[in-house]
Amino acid sequence: MPSKNLFEGLENKSSIFKNREKITPHYTPKKLPFREKQINEMVQSLKAVLNSQKADNVFLYGKTGSGKTACTKHVLAQLDEYIAKKSVNAKTAYLNCRNYNSKYKVLSNAVHSFYPDKDFIGYSGSFIYEKLTDYCSKKNLNLIIALDEIDKVKDLDELIYALTRANDEMASGSISVIGISNMLTFKERLDPRTRSSLCEKELVFPPYNAQELKKILTNRAKEAFHEGAVEESAINLASAIAAQESGDARTAVMLLLRAGEIAEREKKKKVTDKEVEKARKSVEEEIVFEMICTLPEQQQLVLYSIAQLTIQKKGIRRLGHSIEKGVLLSGEIFDEYKKIASHYKKNPVSARWFQQYINELEMYGLLSTTASGKGMRGNTRLIKLAFEPKEIKTTLEKHIGE
Repeated sequence: MPSKNLFEGLENKSSIFKNREKITPHYTPKKLPFREKQINEMVQSLKAVLNSQKADNVFLYGKTGSGKTACTKHVLAQLDEYIAKKSVNAKTAYLNCRNYNSKYKVLSNAVHSFYPDKDFIGYSGSFIYEKLTDYCSKKNLNLIIALDEIDKVKDLDELIYALTRANDEMASGSISVIGISNMLTFKERLDPRTRSSLCEKELVFPPYNAQELKKILTNRAKEAFHEGAVEESAINLASAIAAQESGDARTAVMLLLRAGEIAEREKKKKVTDKEVEKARKSVEEEIVFEMICTLPEQQQLVLYSIAQLTIQKKGIRRLGHSIEKGVLLSGEIFDEYKKIASHYKKNPVSARWFQQYINELEMYGLLSTTASGKGMRGNTRLIKLAFEPKEIKTTLEKHIGE
């Protein structure tokens, strides 16, 4: 007698999920509440292509989970639909720069979308650039390229300069850029010419508050879960946790998703506060380690230095106090960072930018800082990781130097 297949009878058997896809972070809902202003401003910036004119370059910034990517994909999908219906001579492209992290990779991807049957591997950057500009010019095409996690592009100044210069060189057609970054101070690091061209229009995406997150989760729950499968208190708790942590809709959605999976695995009929609490630790770790992977390379090097020193050292001792485990001095981290940057053949940033990186890592909840205060000679900052250093070091080793 043949053995029963392991997956036999598992189709559509969930008593919790109606459509699990709609409570995943990657799903873009048709309605994006509390982002109507940003969506309208994006539409106003891009509408010039409807009249065969160049759209504005737009720069979107805000913390992770504030709706930047979802709004961009929503607006581009609407524009694509209108372009197809009205035969407008325009095209959009969306690229995540975690995968396309150089000028060459971005331009090659754009060109490949025009010539899908041709392989341009091995061609020079100038050839790829000319192919792109020639195509847009001859077709009188207005191209809009959305670059998500734009801070991951290693030679961003050169990329933006090339795309901006293209508009001066083409007889017709145009290229516009939507830049998206989680780094709130990212634009300050750009060359002034790059900053002025990329940031023609700027849109800030603030964190969501608890009430906004509750509305977002309620809408998603209606699509994703069977009626009555999620208690309102579970939605309230997931919203409150996410609002307290970061105002991150992605965290709220993942909390409810993982809580639903726990309820299903334990054969519960409802998602309650208990499942949300159980999901909390794993979701926090998941979000943190994904955030680490999306940090710009130099910030990853700083974080790696802190993790390595934390593992190697016992901590610090203040005068008359016991050893404080995991606590490091800002100066020793900076020295370690310079060594690690050299090891990976990267030019270290200045002490000023190093301190700015520390501030941002603290803002993201990855570490904490305090003034040295009494019991220590001199003035310095004391820095401590908020998560397990070995896990952070292992995670970063997979990404640094890619």
